[in-house]
Amino acid sequence: MAQQIRDVIEQYVKLVGSGPTEEIVNLYTPDAVVEDPMGTEPKRGHEAIREFYAVIANLDRETELRPETIRITGNHAAFMFTLVTKFGEQRFTLSPIDVMEFDDEGRIVSMRAYWSQDDMRSEAV
Repeated sequence: MAQQIRDVIEQYVKLVGSGPTEEIVNLYTPDAVVEDPMGTEPKRGHEAIREFYAVIANLDRETELRPETIRITGNHAAFMFTLVTKFGEQRFTLSPIDVMEFDDEGRIVSMRAYWSQDDMRSEAV
């Protein structure tokens, strides 16, 4: 199960960086919950999760998984990655810590992202 979870994490980070929204949504169970960032209103189910990820769909973006941060215990995992988005003449960089729970088929049941506005860096391109 640990390798399956690791594979899903790698696919998730890759898709957040360049993939279509629908492929990201398909990594989740139909009744999954996303809380990104922690403390915001949870997004429940595929429709709400699709709306959440659609926000970045048209942005110039890239990601990099920090594999040394992956921790897997049973059907839970935590990891850090870096997301860089470009909007106009600005580049925004964020390195959240994501905590996920997986079902027995390796689909994401819940995802919580730990970050705040203080963690986002911006610079002119």
